[in-house]
Amino acid sequence: MTDQPREERVELALELLAHLEVDELSLAEVVDRIETVTTDPTLTRDILDTAELRGIIERDGGRIRHHRGGTFVRFESQVVQREGDFDCRRCGASISTGHFVRFESGELGPFGSSCIRKVLGRE
Repeated sequence: MTDQPREERVELALELLAHLEVDELSLAEVVDRIETVTTDPTLTRDILDTAELRGIIERDGGRIRHHRGGTFVRFESQVVQREGDFDCRRCGASISTGHFVRFESGELGPFGSSCIRKVLGRE
């Protein structure tokens, strides 16, 4: 997770937040998504601040409203599956099929089949 430069991790997390398919989440749920990119608390705060400044999210106490604007992940073209020995980026489980999301700013994953849906808000 830390092998990417800070700016790349911020952009990847912002792109993930921009593609969430839910209108409102708790702060904890949003942090759960950001932690797929970074577990650094300072960087997490910076990502939340930047997302708010760019109009991706709106904070309301412990709730986060997401401003989607028609943006969502196309599973057919943006999610790729690879076989191998992976650990899910969200839950840490060992998986043999990794699901990776391709964003303009980079690739995020691997995730298991249920975690990829959870991360993107398709649960």
